[in-house]
Amino acid sequence: MNKIEVLKKLSLTGHQNPIFALEVDEGAALLFTAGNDKGVVAWNLASGIFQKIVLPVKSSVYCLHRLPHTSYLAVGERSGLVTIVDYVNHKILARLQHHQKPVFGLQAFHTKNELLISSEDGTVSVWDTQTFTMLYNFRVSQETVRCIALNHQENHFALGAKDSKISIFDAQEYSLIHEIDEHSAAITSLCFSPDDSRLLTGGRDAQLNIFETANYSLFKNITAHMFTIYRIAYHPTLPLFATASQDKSVKLWRADDYSLIKNISFEKGYEIHRLSINNMLWINAHTLATVSDDKTVILWDIEVLE
Repeated sequence: MNKIEVLKKLSLTGHQNPIFALEVDEGAALLFTAGNDKGVVAWNLASGIFQKIVLPVKSSVYCLHRLPHTSYLAVGERSGLVTIVDYVNHKILARLQHHQKPVFGLQAFHTKNELLISSEDGTVSVWDTQTFTMLYNFRVSQETVRCIALNHQENHFALGAKDSKISIFDAQEYSLIHEIDEHSAAITSLCFSPDDSRLLTGGRDAQLNIFETANYSLFKNITAHMFTIYRIAYHPTLPLFATASQDKSVKLWRADDYSLIKNISFEKGYEIHRLSINNMLWINAHTLATVSDDKTVILWDIEVLE
């Protein structure tokens, strides 16, 4: 994998304010986006046009998460409210009202009917996704718990906080296993490698850290961006991953040696976002979606040439 071609496929416009969250439906037919606007928007990925407002909201949306194998979308708001909406049947299923401060992280399990919610209040709540009742609530930090990453075996999950610490929890007992303190600023992104052997972390310090999950020791440190790393995402099938940053760039990296393959930025000649890139998502093996403070969604065509 020596050369990758990146082409801007579509720019989706219509949001009136910065976009923070995105998610895709199970069949990759719809893309959902939300931010400082008053609603969660669905886009038709085949045509690239606006399809519908999925859910009107009263405060900013910081995270979206589809519950596995369902048409249920969890919507986390600045108010602390999490709404579960069935986007196919146009029905609100539940309003999870526990957190009184903004919700930043949502993560559902495939192996059990549970949903994790993290908040600015420093706690994580665990909800039953069939009855939508709260099962547990536990404190992680005195500051915001910004992001959640569940490993593929679903026996560990990582939580990243504003105090720069990463907490590793057992996914069955919800007990703390390990604490990592290698970043110098707030943690803003977490991602386990596909084989669960490594945990990749990014923060406001612009550092990309790679940890061995056998003992969570630091394997490698990379100054990956100029500013905050808001998202780390592995490619669905290829040995590469992407990072998205406040510095208005997306970078593609080799997963074997963590070397840089491609810098998708204005400076490198790409017609990319002009403001902070707040989130991204692999739609499929060839399409990467990014959202920004510049109120646009961009779909990128990613092709491996050799």
